[in-house]
Amino acid sequence: MAATDITTPLFFNRMDKDFTLNTVQNALYGSHDGELFLEYRFSERLYLDNSKIKSSSFDATSGFGLRSIYDDTFAYAISNEISEKALQNAAESVQPIKSGQNGQLYLPPLTGSSPLYTNANPLPLISFEDKVGLMGKIDTYVRSKDAHVAQVSAVLYGEWQAVHIIQAKGRESADIRPLVNLMISVVVQKGDRMESGSYGFGGRYTYDELFKENVWKNAADEALREALLNLESVPAPAGEMPVVLGPGWCGVLLHEAVGHGLEGDFNRKGSSVFSGKIGEQVAAKGVTIVDDGTIPNRRGSLTID
Repeated sequence: MAATDITTPLFFNRMDKDFTLNTVQNALYGSHDGELFLEYRFSERLYLDNSKIKSSSFDATSGFGLRSIYDDTFAYAISNEISEKALQNAAESVQPIKSGQNGQLYLPPLTGSSPLYTNANPLPLISFEDKVGLMGKIDTYVRSKDAHVAQVSAVLYGEWQAVHIIQAKGRESADIRPLVNLMISVVVQKGDRMESGSYGFGGRYTYDELFKENVWKNAADEALREALLNLESVPAPAGEMPVVLGPGWCGVLLHEAVGHGLEGDFNRKGSSVFSGKIGEQVAAKGVTIVDDGTIPNRRGSLTID
């Protein structure tokens, strides 16, 4: 099933489709770019600590954002109410920045050749009892592995996001974005010393992958291994030393170091040190950074952007 087959009845049971298209077109007339971004999001979270489920939550949110761009000026209007009245108010809010001329650019969102993940909603596919059961299995398994285990924590998270994007002249794009994640933390104790380790994984798929016994046991083993390793660790020597970064969360460090300078706005304005250097070497030899948002089922991947 195409994403638009899901998002069209989801969003336009409260707003007339023709009214929405006409309102967006009128609001963005004379602007260089802009769009209406409609969103529904359902999410849940279970937290286990000290062999008990300490909290569980379920959230449902919806709303939209309307953006208009003219040169370097941006106008935004947002609402957590999806209705014709709210959209009309938003349209009136973003209209002042337009030029009054039909100088529309309206670049369509970049779309992959095929969906990168399933449309399925992971939340109802596994019962609440089975989710609680998995958390208990994790707790029991980790405690049975080593006598030094003092505490086990686990967080199970899932969400289902539906987005529908409308630009001028009726251009539409839609995407259904599932996301699941399991994080396991372990605290070990030896004498008066306590150390911790953690391991988390997930992606844009359903809970089925997380519930495979070999998968969650591997995550638990890695969290315990890290905790036990820290228990035997010694203070690091002072001074400069080589550091090797692996793929994953260390990308935050790269983002803060060079990521902002690589963002589109700064390069479009020519204010970045990287402006105009596509195809040129901008880092030391041997340094290669790849950020690929088109790998199927990965947390950071998007079918449309």
